[in-house]
Amino acid sequence: MRPAFAVYAGTAALHLLLLSVMSGPDGPGLREKLLAWDGGLYVDIAEHGYPDSFSYGEDGRLTGNNLAFFPLFPTLIRVVHTVTRLDHGTSGIVAAHLSLIAALVLVHRLVDGLYGRRTATVTLVLLAGAQPMALAFLMSYSEALFLALAAGTLLAAHRHAWLTAGALALLTGLTRPAAAATVAALAVAAGLHLLRERRVTWRPVTAVALGCAGTPLYLWWVGWRLGEPGAWFRVQEAGWGTHWDNGAAFLDFLGETLRRGEGWVAVSTAVLLLGLLCATFLTWHRGTWPPLLVYGTGIVVLTLAQSNYSHSKLRLLVPALLFLLPAARALARAADRTVVVSLTAATLFGCWYGAYMLTAWHYAI
Repeated sequence: MRPAFAVYAGTAALHLLLLSVMSGPDGPGLREKLLAWDGGLYVDIAEHGYPDSFSYGEDGRLTGNNLAFFPLFPTLIRVVHTVTRLDHGTSGIVAAHLSLIAALVLVHRLVDGLYGRRTATVTLVLLAGAQPMALAFLMSYSEALFLALAAGTLLAAHRHAWLTAGALALLTGLTRPAAAATVAALAVAAGLHLLRERRVTWRPVTAVALGCAGTPLYLWWVGWRLGEPGAWFRVQEAGWGTHWDNGAAFLDFLGETLRRGEGWVAVSTAVLLLGLLCATFLTWHRGTWPPLLVYGTGIVVLTLAQSNYSHSKLRLLVPALLFLLPAARALARAADRTVVVSLTAATLFGCWYGAYMLTAWHYAI
């Protein structure tokens, strides 16, 4: 656990220092930055609960509301508030930090079991410090909780603790709709296990069934609450314009940005997304554990093939984990000096980039 705590302490301190310095004395403070945008909506759910109807603008058109956000992270905020008596906003930040610590511990154990301790430690630095928009892990967002539950699911499946894996996958499904990637990974792990055993046993099958229940359960509840099947999709589309488009919006963004090259924010987002996509392709040739391959690729596909705002995609990809492995495995084989210099430079860039995007282009989150 020591590498996880050390990486958390170092990267969190650097993220928050740079964010504080770059925010300036006249803008919103550090706390307000960590509660920006969806962070405030999660806190509102924790404090006031969900609305019980559709929301409409002054012109009578349907708008989004908090029912678009899955319930587990607001529940965690409420638990932290109840235990600590901190205000709900601070509880949201604390909940994210606790989730990140848990995620780093679980990711380290998973990657250690797959590729060794040195690769696992390098992966943590890349995950929490170097990757673009890792700052989101420290905000009152659900990314850290989602990663903790997904990594726990994969770790439990790797150790054949099937009922634990199924329960964690179910909770993942109550955290974000991208849990479909986690459930698919669990199904692959269970299938590979059954093939090796050459017989069907109830625990792996039950695990997959449990995992499949989480997201449909929340979608059903929203439909029941609003009296309309598919209500969650209507709320999501009205508020955020998110729907499955087979990557058309992403390809349009890439084409327009790379053709015109207007603005550092758009160009850097496009280049980094292409880099992460290429790194994901590399994992298909490096002997990656199939469930991890399915999980990471699933997150990438679910993110890039939907019409959500292109500048937020780097944030949505931070729990994917998979595309960090080629660099982590290469650095793990390098000399200590090379590792230290490379990780230091990468972490400085990642922490600066997140702070820059959150202060100069707040739509990035």
